[in-house]
Amino acid sequence: MRLQAYRFEMIPNGAQTSHLGRFAGACRFVYNKALALQKERHERGEKKLGYAGLCKLLTEWRNSAETPWLKDSPVHPLQQTLKDLERGYTNFFAKRACHPKFKQRGNPQSIRFPDPKQFRLDGANARLFLPKLGWIRLRLSRQVEGELKQATIIESNGRWFVSIQTERECEVPVHPEQQRELALDLGARKDFALAISQDGAMVKTLNAYRKAEGRLRHLQRCLSRKKKGSKNRKKARYKVARCHQKVANQRKDFLHKVSNILTRDYGVIIVEDLKVKDMTKAKVNPRQKNKAILDQGWFMFRQLLEYKAEWRGGLVVTIDPAHTSTTCNACGHRDTENRKSPDKFQCVACGHTMLADQNAAINIQRAGHARLACGEDVSHRASGAASVKQEPTEALVDLMSTKALGISVL
Repeated sequence: MRLQAYRFEMIPNGAQTSHLGRFAGACRFVYNKALALQKERHERGEKKLGYAGLCKLLTEWRNSAETPWLKDSPVHPLQQTLKDLERGYTNFFAKRACHPKFKQRGNPQSIRFPDPKQFRLDGANARLFLPKLGWIRLRLSRQVEGELKQATIIESNGRWFVSIQTERECEVPVHPEQQRELALDLGARKDFALAISQDGAMVKTLNAYRKAEGRLRHLQRCLSRKKKGSKNRKKARYKVARCHQKVANQRKDFLHKVSNILTRDYGVIIVEDLKVKDMTKAKVNPRQKNKAILDQGWFMFRQLLEYKAEWRGGLVVTIDPAHTSTTCNACGHRDTENRKSPDKFQCVACGHTMLADQNAAINIQRAGHARLACGEDVSHRASGAASVKQEPTEALVDLMSTKALGISVL
């Protein structure tokens, strides 16, 4: 059973836009009121209320004379905000996230309808039916497949989108290129490579944020000069938000295209298990390098590779990234002096010279072989590279060609 989400832009009329804003405001109010109540109970030493207890209070709030406007909103989205708060506390106690915070009015809002009986999709006429809103037009860019499960309405910079989750039964996929493998070393330098393979082929970086920095600098300077609370400041803030949204859309589109081609042409993809959050701490790397890393979207790229490979019957193998850049693929000697510059690798023991990222990609390939063949915990030793026994059949040397990717290759 495959769960899949389809995201479309909504085209509500004036009245529907007003109602959507009020529904989102009601959800935000219920969330903040429940969070404040939980904090008060904690300060008094009382036990935290669960989801069922909060739902009982929600009924009282809807019938209260102080907040009668809560009845104007559908009840299920309000209950879902309480479920989100409960999930936030669960993640906090499990040390997977920070403590839940109050929602602010200026941040993106969302409304979730969890029951497929509450909404209807008319694909022939490109419209969606929602409770207390009626039929809303959609920019239906593709056909929705599967049984409808839930719908989430999302507001972003004054535009409304719907994400429809579906479920359908699919056959177990078998990748047509099971024996073709690809090892990737990710990069972040300006005008260099997002990824480089073990054979030296590169995908050039997009650098969407770097290209938009001049425009963002101008818009943020204009925003800082506007009077706080004025309508002109609100307009300037939306311009900055739209510019950031454009950068995010460009990056997402680029990564979708690259990951789609790679998972289509290769059955096995080997990547490093990079901890991007730790790599981009200010104390670890200079600020400019942190910005360059975040501009590439490494974590999103890996997520796209994983789910697309799974849908096609492929496999994404992750290996420990330690010492892949400082180990010689020819003799196995490991030394930080092997890589004195970002581009060139020269082994101090045997004198082997090659492109630094290509050397790392070869080490990543060997580590992936070891994990596939033996399931061993791969580590790059100074005495030699990881074992490569029982390796899968290697593909021909036709990796990431310019014709296949449609992207400029250095």
